[in-house]
Amino acid sequence: MSELFLNLFILQALMGAFDTLYHHEFKVALHQQLTARLELFIHAIRAVLYGVLFIGLAWFEWHGHWIWLLIGIVLIEIGLTLWDFVVEDKTRLLPNSERITHTLLAINGGALFTLLALTLPNWFAQDTSFAATDYGWRSWFLMLAGIGVVISGIRDGFAAWQVQRLHLNLNLNLGNGHKRLLISGGTGFIGSALCHELLQAGHEITLISRHPAAACFQYSGKVRAFESTTVLSDFEQFDAVVNLAGAPVVGPRWSVKRKSTLLNSRLNTTKDLMNFVKRAKHRPEVWIQASAIGYYGTHADQPLTESSPAGEGFAAELCERWEHSTIELESLAVRRIILRFGLVFGRSGGSLPMMLLSFRFGMGAILGNGQQHMAWIHIEDLLNVIASSIADKTMNGKINVVAPDCPTNKEFSILAGQLLHRPVLLRLPAKLLRQMLGEMASLFVDGPIIKPTRLEKNHFKFRFPQLRGALMDLI
Repeated sequence: MSELFLNLFILQALMGAFDTLYHHEFKVALHQQLTARLELFIHAIRAVLYGVLFIGLAWFEWHGHWIWLLIGIVLIEIGLTLWDFVVEDKTRLLPNSERITHTLLAINGGALFTLLALTLPNWFAQDTSFAATDYGWRSWFLMLAGIGVVISGIRDGFAAWQVQRLHLNLNLNLGNGHKRLLISGGTGFIGSALCHELLQAGHEITLISRHPAAACFQYSGKVRAFESTTVLSDFEQFDAVVNLAGAPVVGPRWSVKRKSTLLNSRLNTTKDLMNFVKRAKHRPEVWIQASAIGYYGTHADQPLTESSPAGEGFAAELCERWEHSTIELESLAVRRIILRFGLVFGRSGGSLPMMLLSFRFGMGAILGNGQQHMAWIHIEDLLNVIASSIADKTMNGKINVVAPDCPTNKEFSILAGQLLHRPVLLRLPAKLLRQMLGEMASLFVDGPIIKPTRLEKNHFKFRFPQLRGALMDLI
């Protein structure tokens, strides 16, 4: 095998790993997309076949009639790649970097398969056998790449099977009749779950999104999507506004620039929606405003309810300013509901999949002293709260959207380990987390008890009031 072929093969492995990790896992999160089942299935088969090629060509020459198997694998691989291109273009709008990567992979793949074809006549002339060979470090690298890509393929196959569990089928009750909703943040974890349920129930959705074309792709053209409300006519009619937009709070350290991004991503979208409501000839009946339990800060001696004051720190300031930005609704006769979310647990995103990942690998840890409380809510209960807020005209004001059960981090970690049959042996000191994450660390190592007082007074029926039941459903 020529050195050029081996180098191109290694380059193919590196570009493929980048495409999988950066685009499929981080950028797009394919395993969390309801429409990605077929694409994940194709990726699973391709990955396993590539694993056979990586390992098989790293240590063996395929002599004699074995070349027909090799040719068959390559042809199937090419066919799957072309099929994958078609499926991707039908189900999602690819980022520019992913299209460029796919083009480079195709060019490099064509070159290495051409070089392989030039080698095959010589191999065919040999007696049928797998002839052992050793290309030094290149063989070892390709073998490791093969093992990695096979693991990735198994993971994609499992995800393709699991993606059907992302369909919640809640039959949300928004009250009487067909509803028209204006939604921001409709492509995020909570927003996408909400939109899928609303579309399934036959309601009409208009999205405000930074990437309207991608939003339309995500929902197969069943929604309208715009970058701003400025394109909407004054005579547009919506029954409800649901404002969920905002950059994820958990991410890079909270530098001055990051804090500005988090704040502006919320306030700018809210201002845009507010400007439309003020000029609309037919104002919506209700405005559902997202917020978070970060409003209360991270330190408290007593359980906190909706009547508790705002806390201290950036998270509290962020929530308080976001909530206050909708204060004008009171003078516009629009019913305003502020939903303060706890940690939202679901299969298709949010904090839980990443939290459980370390436990699945036996690396689950108790954070700090483990006595900080974790206020959480199952995604199904959260969506039902949103639906109830729209349907029930008596609901207004601030509502803690958390489950009645508010365990400590230690209790959560032990339960997760038990359900996954993994030991929980590690502890991450609070001091280390504060050094690594800065101010953001308080989200993980501090936490008061939050009570869903108003939901309980309204006799809201939690489907998952206890952590054990929620984790058993989601794991």
